[in-house]
Amino acid sequence: MATIKDVAKAAQVSVATVSRVLNDTGYVHSDTKIRVTQAMQELNYFPNEVARSLFKRESRLIGLILPDITNPFFPQLARGVEDEIHAHGFRLLFGNSDEDRAKENGLLTNL
Repeated sequence: MATIKDVAKAAQVSVATVSRVLNDTGYVHSDTKIRVTQAMQELNYFPNEVARSLFKRESRLIGLILPDITNPFFPQLARGVEDEIHAHGFRLLFGNSDEDRAKENGLLTNL
């Protein structure tokens, strides 16, 4: 798995420059952005979402706990929720509580 350092080396820039491209902060010349983006694609690099969420203090992750996924109503509900939040740049994490309060509390704790 490629790292941000690998991308910087391949693009012949600093790690800070790669970070500025990833976060769209600060000035980076358009040619440099292209080199960084190409290096990311060639190396199949994807930012670590957990690390980014810790740094930004924002996960863009929404949890949905369903009481019984086998109930025909809930898959449609989950799909609708996922479609809507995805349109706004969020991701969905869901769990099935099996209508068990202890399991539900455990799922909440793990979010």
